Amino acid sequence: MSLTGAGRIAGIMGWPVSQSVSPRLHGFWLEELGIDGALVPLAVKPEDFSTVLRGIMQAGFKGSSVTLPHKEAAFALCHDCDLAARAAGAVNLLIFHTNGRIEGRNTDATGLAQSLREKFGPDCVRGKAVVLLGAGGASRAAVVALHDLGAGEIRILNRTRSRADQLVAVLAAQVTPKLIVATDWMQAATGAALVIHTTSAGMKGAPALDLDLSVLPTDSAVCDIVYNPLETPLLKRAREAGLRTVDGLGMLMHQGVPAFEAFFGVTPKVTPALRQYLEEGLRAR
Repeated sequence: MSLTGAGRIAGIMGWPVSQSVSPRLHGFWLEELGIDGALVPLAVKPEDFSTVLRGIMQAGFKGSSVTLPHKEAAFALCHDCDLAARAAGAVNLLIFHTNGRIEGRNTDATGLAQSLREKFGPDCVRGKAVVLLGAGGASRAAVVALHDLGAGEIRILNRTRSRADQLVAVLAAQVTPKLIVATDWMQAATGAALVIHTTSAGMKGAPALDLDLSVLPTDSAVCDIVYNPLETPLLKRAREAGLRTVDGLGMLMHQGVPAFEAFFGVTPKVTPALRQYLEEGLRAR
């Protein structure tokens, strides 16, 4: 990769930002495609977010990816947002336009849907029931992804019932799958084709979920959007139970494609070589 004064520069804002894999992801594509540019990690405190955002716009950045805890704050500062962002109330991609307008997108939904298609096929949940664990911003993006995949029913299970009720109230009229707030795991899991976990449980340093996976159909699958560790305790138990699994790295790679295209003007490819490169980086942490 070469970088000159004419290079296209974008950011990734988070607090902390050191855990983000996005610089390595975009760096691989920049090197592979020989593009004069860079994705710069920016550690931004929540109280400084709007100030830094305006600063990088003035500095000529093409845009910025956004990670925790800034996704909702970024949404509030956008002039225009796509459907997935409006549904989630959060954005993970900011595109800066020359007229000063900020466009916000939520590519998590696109990334998750494409990851599931890649692993299980385009009709993997069409007309079927899916369990959604969690009711935060990532869960809302998952609802949009399942809408795109043609799921028949989404059973939402969350520690706080009121948040699940709120998710249903906001999204029920915007998506085609039937949204149901489940009262317990047994009710949610019965007959489900897929379980998607969207909470922080199982991440490094966080306690794991304790679910009885034996109540799931033997041909069902478990997806965890966490990618560090690649095999979360939930995925390990699912694999040992003979269930199909998919980790969060596929979602990360696919959600990065539209961001890279917006920043650098080229559509990159998700390949086995890219996955291997990212896995090596995660193992080195």
